[in-house]
Amino acid sequence: MPTDDRAPRLHVVTGKGGTGKTTVAGALALALAGQAQRVLLVEVEGRQGLAQLFDTPPLPYSETRLAAAGRGEVVGLAIDAEAAMLEYLEMFYSIKRAGSVLRKMGAIDFVTTIAPGLRDVLLTGKVKEAVTRTERTGRPSFDAVVLDAPPTGRITPFLQATHEVAGLARMGPIHRQSQGVIELLHSAQTQVHIVTLLEEMPVQETLDAAVELRAAGYRIGRLLVNRARPALISAGRPEVASLAKGLTAAGLDPALAPALAAEVDVYGQRQEVQARAGAELERAGVPITRLPELPPPLDLGSLFELAEALDVRAWSA
Repeated sequence: MPTDDRAPRLHVVTGKGGTGKTTVAGALALALAGQAQRVLLVEVEGRQGLAQLFDTPPLPYSETRLAAAGRGEVVGLAIDAEAAMLEYLEMFYSIKRAGSVLRKMGAIDFVTTIAPGLRDVLLTGKVKEAVTRTERTGRPSFDAVVLDAPPTGRITPFLQATHEVAGLARMGPIHRQSQGVIELLHSAQTQVHIVTLLEEMPVQETLDAAVELRAAGYRIGRLLVNRARPALISAGRPEVASLAKGLTAAGLDPALAPALAAEVDVYGQRQEVQARAGAELERAGVPITRLPELPPPLDLGSLFELAEALDVRAWSA
């Protein structure tokens, strides 16, 4: 399938810890690949979350095929800041042997520790390289790149880190590379999607992150509500007597009615919380996609189910 020049090519997925950010990023990559696309799924936090998600050995610092989806495929990459720095030294300054010496000296760890922003620059720089890389035919190497990014509390500083380096290095290859990263992240090719749950704290953090990201000049794509429960019951506590009659009519033990009433009551309270949280999310003025709550443990089949629920074909409609 030809790449649509109007469609975003870099999908940055963030979210509060515990919302299922990595799972949703994986499902998004599968959904895009299902449109006969070659998709790169990238992680930058060193947790090997993608390997766990796709049930594969730990990913090396090289592109590794994770799954096929229709006529497309998902390729995974775990970016290592140290390896990215050595790659930069060789790419921009042809310092291959010296890079190995720096690794042995521990200089790379030292530099990224005293200048934490440099680590983020290396990571976003590698992502930019993957997005803009082309084959000999001129076709992009990847139709789309999905970035499993840091959580909402750190996403804006992570994306903004390159601005600082661009200000320090005012000329030369590092400056040009930094400008290229900035232009990509702020262009129509990039969208930031925020994963949330329909609970008070995740929703508030999502709204705060959306405001912060917009103020910094980034485009918000979708709010992705994970583990959303369907509205199955009407308001009010169920009557135990009515439940007992229903259980009897179904050939079940009416003695189960009190416990069932308690479960229905808890579900109803959760349903009310979800409704209030959903109304709060609407304030962001961003398209919202809800993903179903699936029974654990999640496997590759679960990811494909979530990918279908994302319905990415409708995103550009």
